[in-house]
Amino acid sequence: VPPWSLQQLWILEPGGADRPGTLWAGTIPGGLFRSDDRGASWRLNRELWERPERAQWFGGGYDHPGIHSICVDPRDSRHLTVAVSCGGVWQSHDDGRSWTCTTRGMRADYMPPEQSEEAAIQDPHRLVQCQARPEFLWVQHHNGIFRSRDGGLHWQGVVAEPSSFGFAVAVHPRQPDTAWFVPATKDECRIPRDARFVVTRTRDGGHSFETLERGLPDGPAYDLVYRHGLDIDPSGERLAMGSTTGGLWLSENGGED
Repeated sequence: VPPWSLQQLWILEPGGADRPGTLWAGTIPGGLFRSDDRGASWRLNRELWERPERAQWFGGGYDHPGIHSICVDPRDSRHLTVAVSCGGVWQSHDDGRSWTCTTRGMRADYMPPEQSEEAAIQDPHRLVQCQARPEFLWVQHHNGIFRSRDGGLHWQGVVAEPSSFGFAVAVHPRQPDTAWFVPATKDECRIPRDARFVVTRTRDGGHSFETLERGLPDGPAYDLVYRHGLDIDPSGERLAMGSTTGGLWLSENGGED
């Protein structure tokens, strides 16, 4: 399949409150598309597509790289942050006319040591942004959990138990230090650690984590929650989660049960 053939529409996001007809779409093989007529027509963002760093991008679980996360700054809809597996985190402050890769602090231990900090080969599995404090970003990365408090200019690694590996992350819409994750064992063993299916939550920016499991399976479970399988509503209380086994869970109190 030639790399310019659309294989998958991976993420669809509105273009901002001041642009009711605008939509952004992220795809495999790493194309970012925009519509200004509610999806009736689309155009490729060539400025990102033609970046020379694209030659370093590669597939993370697929044959080709993909854009799976798009964050539109609620303060300025011209400011976009997108995440690519595998291709790093990219930002535009001018409506997609120019782009900068912002992954300082991330590391890719799946690469040779001399390449582990290269920007355009990072594999962020999922990127989310706090709506009330957009400078606060969280990433569930192939290599662990990372947070940024300066709009993605710098990233700090966070260690969580029982595992820092996973695919999904959700952030509280008003409390930027509160985020939820669904841990798995590792890339080569995509099941919960010790077959114990749990959600982890931090309320202090990743300094500590709680394990939330009330209402989840008591016995051995092999559910995996992929990138878009965890989400939170604007209240910050209702969490929804879907897994690879077909399970669907809903919490009305921030994951307590």
